Amino acid sequence: MATGSNSRPGMLSQTDLERLIADDAVDTVIVGFTDMQGRLVGKRISARLFADDVAAHGAECCNYLLSVDVDMNTVDGYTISSWDTGYGDMVMTPDFSTLRLLPWQPATALVMADLSWTDGRPVKQAPRSILQAQLDRLADRGMTSVAATELEFIVFDDSYRAAWAAGYRGLTPATDYNIDYAMVASTRMEPLLRDIRRGMEGAGLYCEGVKGECNFGQQEIGFRYDDALVTCDNHTIYKNGAKEIADQHGKSLTFMAKYDEREGNSCHIHISFRGTDGSAVFSDDSDPLGMSPMFRSFIAGQLATMRELTLFFAPNINSYKRFVDGSFAPTAVAWGMDNRTCSLRVVGHGHGMRMECRAPGGDVNQYLAVAALIAGGLHGIDEGLELPDALEGNAYTSGAERLPTTLAEAAALFEGSTVAREAFGDDVVDHYLNNARVELKAFNSAVTDWERRRGFERL
Repeated sequence: MATGSNSRPGMLSQTDLERLIADDAVDTVIVGFTDMQGRLVGKRISARLFADDVAAHGAECCNYLLSVDVDMNTVDGYTISSWDTGYGDMVMTPDFSTLRLLPWQPATALVMADLSWTDGRPVKQAPRSILQAQLDRLADRGMTSVAATELEFIVFDDSYRAAWAAGYRGLTPATDYNIDYAMVASTRMEPLLRDIRRGMEGAGLYCEGVKGECNFGQQEIGFRYDDALVTCDNHTIYKNGAKEIADQHGKSLTFMAKYDEREGNSCHIHISFRGTDGSAVFSDDSDPLGMSPMFRSFIAGQLATMRELTLFFAPNINSYKRFVDGSFAPTAVAWGMDNRTCSLRVVGHGHGMRMECRAPGGDVNQYLAVAALIAGGLHGIDEGLELPDALEGNAYTSGAERLPTTLAEAAALFEGSTVAREAFGDDVVDHYLNNARVELKAFNSAVTDWERRRGFERL
């Protein structure tokens, strides 16, 4: 298999790709990016055209791709894209450090793209651009960030098209009971899970392992810590690829935050800062807990900003249904040492010293969440915030301040956040506020099965 300069299997250099195209081993190149909803979107381009033109000049796409709802409907309220502005183009410029093979798609390579306007200005509202802006702030301080995302999903024996035809009701989970860490029931899914793991390895991801989770058919495949931008790019490729591989098996899987009344799908994010020289700036062996003053201020910044930045951790109506006391999903704005009842969990030592944010669900847009964690941490560091003592015991009953419980509450807090506007800019804040309002309007106008069951006869 072709290998790029970083020697990760599946990763390609531009020269590798040109050779594979000449040998007819690659005939399609996907140029894609992650949209507001966290989905991979883009174009499948003839490999020959990619080598001849797109590699140097990029490819165009309509700017409504950052201004649609989940159903891909164009909606009002966005300054970057509307009928009044004519729905013009953006340019997808390939980032060749992300170029890779997709083993589950024949003769196909993929490259992630950065978005710019046709005059060369970056599209600030693009998720990858938002994260890059925070990484640039870190670089100005002589630091970088490493991160890992832990994505959970639920597997069903029904295909995606069968699930759609059934209105996503009455689906058959891939197991019949709680399979947390269980081997026997997970083995039943192993043909699918192995193909996902091996596919991701072949696409340049470093898979650490897989484990059963609490809900029926629920699994988590973990990937190794990496540069924050690399992790977020990989997250998109994994999420998209897992669905495609499940479809090839005649099965389906969901990352939605709360599928039913049992345990939801989390996406815990582990994050740390490093010096650009690789130094462990969050670690201090002289501290009783091994935490540097910078790390303490970083976590204090999370506590100070978590409620007002929750919109970037929980972007959908359904996201907030995960926040249930005693569910292993957080409800309290609190930190603790290896305490899973807290929204912020500190683990590790030395270069492994890190914070785990437990607020995001499987529906998170990872670029936005990591950007929010960096912004909140830098706020704490810049302001020299003091960290209170770690919470010991049960955060659910601690009386600590609570996370927002609805999308509407989170949007209101985000709108009024000085930290968000200073870190991301008004144009970014207003863009994602409009997205929240669109979702709220759609939900508030919908009539649900729950309402019909309660109100058809009895009310």
